[in-house]
Amino acid sequence: MWHKVSPISFRIPYIVNWKSSWFGDSKTYKHSLALDIKARQILEKELTWIPLGDILISKTQESVIVDIFTSKASLILGKTGENVENIKLKLQNKLGGTFVINVKEIKQPDLNAKIVAFSIANQIEKRMPYKRAIKQALAKAMEKGAGGIKAKVGGRLNGAEIARKETFKEGNIPTQTVRSNIDYSTMRAETVYGTIGLKVWIYKGDIYKKAKKLDS
Repeated sequence: MWHKVSPISFRIPYIVNWKSSWFGDSKTYKHSLALDIKARQILEKELTWIPLGDILISKTQESVIVDIFTSKASLILGKTGENVENIKLKLQNKLGGTFVINVKEIKQPDLNAKIVAFSIANQIEKRMPYKRAIKQALAKAMEKGAGGIKAKVGGRLNGAEIARKETFKEGNIPTQTVRSNIDYSTMRAETVYGTIGLKVWIYKGDIYKKAKKLDS
């Protein structure tokens, strides 16, 4: 039997790196993992209304470094960076330690699976027909140079009594090829008639690693 696996974890460490970069021994691993999870939960709660990409966390002996990728960096930074300072203080008060937050802007948000999924879910929550929202997102991604994009939606679509699933696809999605650079994300749209689940795959081309030269 075949098994489902995340397209991102399937490609670690070949062409994709971990979203958390730190080392913990048997004594500190549990605490470090809990801090990592809680930090992500706090950030996603504080920035619920902002389209976020990846959140990368790395740790040094002195501080925890958090890199936030978003398509609207100005909303997180504020006019003078006061929003980032408030978020940093909340993290330090709730989790302890010293945090350094870097906000980085995503230049092509239409090719980021998490932002595309966020946009579709946001439109579904505002009662836009799901087919129109998904087809618009697919068209934008293909215009920006995506090799392929697939979106799968499930739940009580358009308020139907019986839940169902639908899949929309444009281009090519080689999910079994390890060198294929595929961005993947899931999202939930909370509507008046229930939760709509959403999955998005975006194919951005192949990544070939250069062969290492053997010492002669």
